[in-house]
Amino acid sequence: MSLEGKTALITGGSKGIGLGVAEAMLAEGMSVLITGRSEETLNNVKARLEKIYPGNIAVSAGDVRNMSDMKTAVDTALNNWGQLDAIIANAGIGHFASIQDMTEKQWNDVIDINLTGVFNTIKASVDALIKSKGYFISIASLAGTNFFARGAAYNASKFGLVGFTQAVMLDLRQHGVKCSTIMPGSVATYFNDNVPDASDDWKIQPEDIGQMVVDLMKIPPRTLPSKVEVRPSMPPSKS
Repeated sequence: MSLEGKTALITGGSKGIGLGVAEAMLAEGMSVLITGRSEETLNNVKARLEKIYPGNIAVSAGDVRNMSDMKTAVDTALNNWGQLDAIIANAGIGHFASIQDMTEKQWNDVIDINLTGVFNTIKASVDALIKSKGYFISIASLAGTNFFARGAAYNASKFGLVGFTQAVMLDLRQHGVKCSTIMPGSVATYFNDNVPDASDDWKIQPEDIGQMVVDLMKIPPRTLPSKVEVRPSMPPSKS
């Protein structure tokens, strides 16, 4: 199934998993709009990708916590290309602390970005997805099924995101819209202030998630992997 000429919107697309997905989609001949909170970073990424995929990359600065920003991003994509075939809800953050130490702001930031931000993303784009019979993919985490100490906010957001996406899948499949959630383990990204280097080579790479997304989109329409868990194949031994 060719993805040539299809379009996508990716939240948090200026680095990490989001950028890996964007590059994989562009390589398939898709047009992609990426969002992020830093206009400067977005413009730098656009300038680099525009040289390789002229006319196929657009950006929209905004915060997934704001419905108006997500509506603007959707409108920008539609104005550029006339349709939206895929939404990748990738934007996310993590604050990790015991319940004694976690602040109200940390809790609200994680829930608002990781969970409410995904609601805003699909809510702003659902009409366009129904029209195109498109694909909605959320990037969750193995933390959406495996709880751990100091992870109360992050676990709550990712457990919620897995359940949210599965419920949306049931809402939208009658309209011909596919919904999947990808639940990665350790990925070599800038998440939680990590700076990827050679010590991260054992981890899943952003381009691996990008390949997974385009592979999902190529599966025949009659078949839906609604939840995908993915792990590093050979993590370091803990012994």
